[in-house]
Amino acid sequence: MSDKVKFHHRQKPVPAPVPPTLGSHRIGKQHRPFGDPVAFLKSTPKFESIPFEAPQGNLVLALSAISKAVNDAIDAAGKMVFHSVGDTGGVNGTEAEDAVANEMEQQIKNPGVEGSPAFFYHLGDVVYFNGISTDYPNQFYEPYQYYPAEILAIAGNHDGDPPSTEPSLTGFRLNFCDTQRHPASPYKKTMIQPYVYWSMDTPLARIIGLYSNIDGSLDKEDKGPQEQWLVASMKAAARNCLIVAVHHAPYSLDEVHGGYPKILESLDNAIEESRRIPDLVLSGHVHNYQRFSRKISDREIPYVIAGAGGYANNLKAMHKMQTDNGRQIALPFQTTQSDVMLQKFNQSDPGFLKLTVTKTLLTVEYYVVPFDGSADGNPFDSVTVRLRP
Repeated sequence: MSDKVKFHHRQKPVPAPVPPTLGSHRIGKQHRPFGDPVAFLKSTPKFESIPFEAPQGNLVLALSAISKAVNDAIDAAGKMVFHSVGDTGGVNGTEAEDAVANEMEQQIKNPGVEGSPAFFYHLGDVVYFNGISTDYPNQFYEPYQYYPAEILAIAGNHDGDPPSTEPSLTGFRLNFCDTQRHPASPYKKTMIQPYVYWSMDTPLARIIGLYSNIDGSLDKEDKGPQEQWLVASMKAAARNCLIVAVHHAPYSLDEVHGGYPKILESLDNAIEESRRIPDLVLSGHVHNYQRFSRKISDREIPYVIAGAGGYANNLKAMHKMQTDNGRQIALPFQTTQSDVMLQKFNQSDPGFLKLTVTKTLLTVEYYVVPFDGSADGNPFDSVTVRLRP
């Protein structure tokens, strides 16, 4: 890579719309133009400070510290497979969440061995609606009681929006950022992630997990501590596969949310300052599946949303894509950003990702789990990225 990362079209921060005044004919949220994958900034975004300090160190958790056997199997095989999806919390019933979990279970024979997924990397909103610790048994541990591999996570907005009975992120901290592993249910132990934002090192990839707070920003101020940590973590990543995971998507063409401009701005700043381009950006938050491709320098990078992990428990609850006077988006679709194309989407079915990493390739597959129970075990979508040496 050259010393300077070349953005084909650098997204600039989007100014917040002017609040309506008395006598205004329009009150409420402003619609984005058709095809615009980045939403307007909110005029008063909600931000909750993290109520516990980061430990000293680089906030890295090695896969070998969780399971040396799985880590060694990946190292020996030169191949790593894992699952990922977000927005699973079953506050409205766990039928869809259970169905997705069951399909993931079917893909695992022996975690990390012979192509079986080694772990599940959750993309946030583990528990709805406010991450309260007492909801973890029903919404998390019971739906995944038969999942035979470890589960790690980043926090989503519903994990961080505090209930009245405990501070923000209490449930997430107790269950994913424990100081040592404890039995949290008859089926699973707590996880020992170092902080609410953190890096995971594996033999074939580094996964950088961010916390995008309540309304989609890494920090209260520009280039704050989390963004500075992101830059340092990207600089320090070995020259193998680099994946960045953040709950709020930088791009989305759904009608409800859209992409989050502060997340996009922070990621772009980190890419420029670290001179390192992620091989994949993963997000949740939007309750459907979308895969964008973005040109950065001479590469096309997938930006993938997988937020249909079970919270949306019926067709009406799935987030729908923008339409143009009632006409659906035709694929592939050129967004209003000249460097960003929408390649595939699914707004009808729950689903999950299976990712495969070797020394030279990263393959991302999306499997749907239709509400009518007709999952056939074949990927709905797939993309492969050739990794830089």
